[in-house]
Amino acid sequence: MVAIDVNSDLGESVGGNPVSDDAAIIEVVSSANVACGFHSGDPHDIARTVEAAARRGVAVGAHVGYRDIHGFGRRFIDMDPHELADEVLYQIGALDALARSRGTEVSYVKPHGALYNTIVHHEEQAQAVVDGIRGFGRDLAVLLLPGAVAIDKAEKAGLRTVREAFADRNYNPDGTLVSRREADAVVSDPDAVAARVVQMAQDGTVTARDGSTVEIDAESLCVHGDSPGAVDLSRRIVDALQGAGIEIRRFA
Repeated sequence: MVAIDVNSDLGESVGGNPVSDDAAIIEVVSSANVACGFHSGDPHDIARTVEAAARRGVAVGAHVGYRDIHGFGRRFIDMDPHELADEVLYQIGALDALARSRGTEVSYVKPHGALYNTIVHHEEQAQAVVDGIRGFGRDLAVLLLPGAVAIDKAEKAGLRTVREAFADRNYNPDGTLVSRREADAVVSDPDAVAARVVQMAQDGTVTARDGSTVEIDAESLCVHGDSPGAVDLSRRIVDALQGAGIEIRRFA
């Protein structure tokens, strides 16, 4: 049976003001990329999310990002690599402490937003992220975009890499994501998204914005919990995968 992980970005609420319906999303995903407080999330809301993940047997990942609350981590920051490595390590450690207090632990890392996109091509920052993860002192998988320079650096450092695809994001012909500044960055048609995820899981490909076929060979699919209608779309995605005989299974 074909199997794939389904992940979502969660734990991003601040002061009890929800960014997404974490309780509903966590019922359908197998992995939760939990904010670590740098791009969003506060300790109490983060703890509630990891507690829900522990109850459901959902894997907890550290969703590390730039220290950019006001920009939601979606703006590039030109950082000293040593400083960035320490900030990545700091975020993993903080989340792991909250996770352990709720009966689970951090089992993987997924960079967030601008940091995720930057380490597709930025050699120094990619190495800094890898160094921060290795500094944690425990084997953690790292979730990355196929073709990213960070994949090569992570594998050379002995980390397990997991390639990720995005259910509702449009792709450029080179396999990168269409910028959120573009009008067609997000695929909004639920039928189109459902068909795309089955294609991703079965064929290891996705259709780019120009109609070309891009190889992605993904082990995990990301569904965005903060998009309009995210809960219904997430359920639709899982139903489409299972309807095609594809098992939802956590990678970590």
